[in-house]
Amino acid sequence: VEVVRHLPGLLSIRRDLRRHFLATPPDIFIGIDAPDFNLTLERQLKRSGIRTMHYVSPSVWAWRSYRVRKIAASVDCMLTLFPFEEQFYRERNVPARCVGHPMADLIAADMDRGESRSHLGIKHRGPLVAILPGSRVGEVKRMAQPFLQAADWCYERRIDMRFVVPLASQACRDAFETLLAQTASRLPVTLLDGDSLGAMAAADAVMLASGTATLECMLLKRPMVVAYRLSPLTYSLARLLVKSRYFALPNLLAGRPLVRELIQDEVTPENLGREVLALVENPARARELVSVFAQIHADLRRDASHQAADIVLQMSGWRETHGG
Repeated sequence: VEVVRHLPGLLSIRRDLRRHFLATPPDIFIGIDAPDFNLTLERQLKRSGIRTMHYVSPSVWAWRSYRVRKIAASVDCMLTLFPFEEQFYRERNVPARCVGHPMADLIAADMDRGESRSHLGIKHRGPLVAILPGSRVGEVKRMAQPFLQAADWCYERRIDMRFVVPLASQACRDAFETLLAQTASRLPVTLLDGDSLGAMAAADAVMLASGTATLECMLLKRPMVVAYRLSPLTYSLARLLVKSRYFALPNLLAGRPLVRELIQDEVTPENLGREVLALVENPARARELVSVFAQIHADLRRDASHQAADIVLQMSGWRETHGG
């Protein structure tokens, strides 16, 4: 629903790209993510004899699995970030290679909480909760209010608790500050311009909207509760199409409900607050999560960018031409 207004411009861009690459064929075309945009372009180029590769698999294992047929017709190789994705494609006879996740290579195995707080100028040594309401203004407007109400619920029970909120853009910050003034202006909260990784690394627990940030939070080994709200129409469509049992990446990677997920009407201040408080006050549970997070991190750390580049050189024929 949210993308419809941009559709005419996107289709025009794709037509221009098709004409350009058919007129000037590259050795290989690599579509990066954006499957609804790239796969059609890749199929058209592949039909003309151009090698094609797609980097970052769409979530065909979760919904719209019929897209596998289109993927098979569009790409010579699918590069995946997660091991279960490679297995999914191989079971369906689609060439795929898991290269791991670049973020797993970049994030250290152990991020010191105290150093992260000092880096952010946060002197508080008690419980600190990071709140990540999303990276787009629409997400912030949907998620900030219940997150702030949950933080207020926690603060009523733990006056030693503090909060840190990284905002991805000035527009996101403006939207959040408006809701903060309306909802929970008394909260002891530090707002940051960006630096979501720093905020999560400094925290004892994280309350965040579903998305890539959940993977980053897991790689940082921080306990979390994951929530999401969609527009009513989008959610109604998603309920019909989505087949996956989980929507948070840590749970998908673990294959079990490792972290608490809350969706749509489940996203209430009490549900969120109870989970955050449990994460802060139950060190044994936090240690269990950290242990599993560390195992997943190790599995995803595969020198992803170099692996991907090596596969590109093999497929493009560069090695045969230049050797090495």
